[in-house]
Amino acid sequence: MDLSNIKMIATDMDGTLLNSNHEVSALFLELFKKIKKHNILFVAASGRPFYSITEKLNSIKKDIIIVAENGGIVVKNESVLISTPLKRDNLYKIESVINSQNHIHPIFCTKSKAYFKHSSNSHIKLLTEYYPNFTLIDGIDDIEEDIIKIALYDSIDSEKHIYPLFKQFENEFKIKISGKNWVDISDELANKGHALELLQNTYNISKEETLVFGDYNNDIEMLKLASYSFAMANAHQNVKDISNFETKSNDDFGVEYILEKIIKAKEGLIT
Repeated sequence: MDLSNIKMIATDMDGTLLNSNHEVSALFLELFKKIKKHNILFVAASGRPFYSITEKLNSIKKDIIIVAENGGIVVKNESVLISTPLKRDNLYKIESVINSQNHIHPIFCTKSKAYFKHSSNSHIKLLTEYYPNFTLIDGIDDIEEDIIKIALYDSIDSEKHIYPLFKQFENEFKIKISGKNWVDISDELANKGHALELLQNTYNISKEETLVFGDYNNDIEMLKLASYSFAMANAHQNVKDISNFETKSNDDFGVEYILEKIIKAKEGLIT
């Protein structure tokens, strides 16, 4: 595995770069300084909203590209490279299914804030870890901004209790299981792979020069675009099946472990 030619690194956030307490490690921030010196493009790609990613990576936000809302928004230095909102007329059928299920807690995501329903009041503390900037609403008609993504939360198992209800819409939307408790609904083109492909083309970076980390199904399109695709040890089996390599878990500094190898390879210490 020759990592000396890597020109772009893209990583998921929750379950990947962040530990189980949703924290960025001090080790990562130290390694990032060396990554930057080697002119490697760094991409933080997450289902989180833009403002949540910048909060987590505040000290380096001006030095990275942010792929937010699973690719619905791509931003570099406050310049929006991609914005792919959902078509509002199609959302009422989604809202109808949500309203029929008391166990589903929806978050309607725009670039500037999230919108929670009043019926999710008991889950606000949990939801604000991911969406700290929010407003309570009764329904989508209360939202004037473009809706980039709908995130659906179930406290037990999203793959069993949410996905089967929305699978019927896969011909119209991108429906992704993005975590044990989450399903994300977005425009068909709003995915991390589409965003990463745009960046590869923009910066003339090949698949062989790209390294990607991921842990869940919403990372799959992105992982397929990298010869150096790494599943976390804690990743969903679907991610492990399509990735070319595996690293340690997010709580065992799996991303940092590979970053150290890249830096050593760039410095000619290993191949």
